[in-house]
Amino acid sequence: MSERSAQIDSILKYVKDNHIEFVDFKFMDMPGQWQHFTVPTSEFDESSFDNGYGFDGSSIRGWKAINESDMLLIPDPNTMFLDPFIVAPTISLICDVYEPATKEKYSRCPRNIAQKAVAYLQSTGIADTAFYGPEAEFFVFDDIRFDVSPNHSFYYIDSIEGRWNSGRDEKPNLGYKPRFKEGYFPVPPTDQLMDLRNEMVRNLIKVGIDVEAQHHEVASGGQCEIDLRFKPLLKAADQLLLFKYVVKNTARAANKTVTYMPKPIFGDNGSGMHTHISLWKGGQPLFAGDGYAGLSEMALHFIGGLLKHAPSLLAITNPTTNSYKRLVPGYEAPVNLAYSQRNRSASIRIPMYSHSPKAKRVEFRCPDPACNPYLAFSALLLAGLDGIVNRIDPGEPLEKDIYDMEPEELKNVPTTPPSLAHALDALANDHEYLLKGDVFTQDVIETWINYKTEKEVKPMQLQPHPYEFHMYYDC
Repeated sequence: MSERSAQIDSILKYVKDNHIEFVDFKFMDMPGQWQHFTVPTSEFDESSFDNGYGFDGSSIRGWKAINESDMLLIPDPNTMFLDPFIVAPTISLICDVYEPATKEKYSRCPRNIAQKAVAYLQSTGIADTAFYGPEAEFFVFDDIRFDVSPNHSFYYIDSIEGRWNSGRDEKPNLGYKPRFKEGYFPVPPTDQLMDLRNEMVRNLIKVGIDVEAQHHEVASGGQCEIDLRFKPLLKAADQLLLFKYVVKNTARAANKTVTYMPKPIFGDNGSGMHTHISLWKGGQPLFAGDGYAGLSEMALHFIGGLLKHAPSLLAITNPTTNSYKRLVPGYEAPVNLAYSQRNRSASIRIPMYSHSPKAKRVEFRCPDPACNPYLAFSALLLAGLDGIVNRIDPGEPLEKDIYDMEPEELKNVPTTPPSLAHALDALANDHEYLLKGDVFTQDVIETWINYKTEKEVKPMQLQPHPYEFHMYYDC
């Protein structure tokens, strides 16, 4: 019996033994939101993993026209978890999207793109595994309202922790509200979300996610972070989506709301997704060496690829207009395309916590959690591989506090694009590295640029600022 067949048998046995009533199928649209539908277990058997389930692809953002809308979902038996948020006993499975006529994977399915990225990595012989450790920050709010209409526009967000509420009559107001940019790491009662984060961690562990730590983040108003154990590329992307699902639903059960929107509060820190990456082969780490910061030549060339392609990469790793409210000079997000050990003001940091070769990695600090992780992780890998193949020199490290440097000192240091429109232009002019191994097709690149331009860039040019909350709060 094959491993896949054994997994399917195990799932069917679990369904029977645990009296599961429903099976929920989850898949990823192009912008980066999980979609789902559900069947009773009477409609779920061994054939489900071969025949799949039909759905309307024309109703999914960035996908099919209505005259070619029939699509297939086929569940991956390696992704099952018991859903802790559904009242009826329900298991969930992550699915791949197929063309029904050919039974080939759909080229615009983000999960398929990630699978092709892994296959391409292995075909190069450079490495067999790319490990990712994303740190997706988020805000927990008590109230969120926004509207844009012909006669008014507004957004209003609130948090019991918000420093702006220090003078509010809360009958009584007990204080304990972190000052702006001072939310890292006060103990309770100033940190009022400790119990909620612990409940999030409990639920994450229940669904099989390895959690390393949880803590309050820098911003006032409920910014948090939960750190997950690094995983191979596809697993890391699957896990990040499940992580968001668990965190949001745990907050909802506590009558709170969570957003991964990059910059929901003006004047305080935004939410980034610092992404740690390393390459391995045959169970051995490849980024450790005797070069700068203990890096191998391969790792330095990987950094060279990231820096060279960063402007176009950001169209995928920072894919919203709101992303560029976080990436502004003078704030906490790195906008200077440089690398350095221990230096959080550089866009690429080499962590120095451990001397173990297994811990050697590079951290790309530009991405934010609004991204589609399948696309973002794949693009980062392809940029780094281009650096390795073409031996791209990353230049000299920049070990100063960039935030304190004079403009004259930074005149030769490139910066991130100032807007999504600029990043999309960079992607239009620099995407050959993404086409390697047919990972991103030309159709995918053009669809992404056109979708983002028509649905996000142009509307934002016509609408007032609160329109961003309509577009991105659900990130």
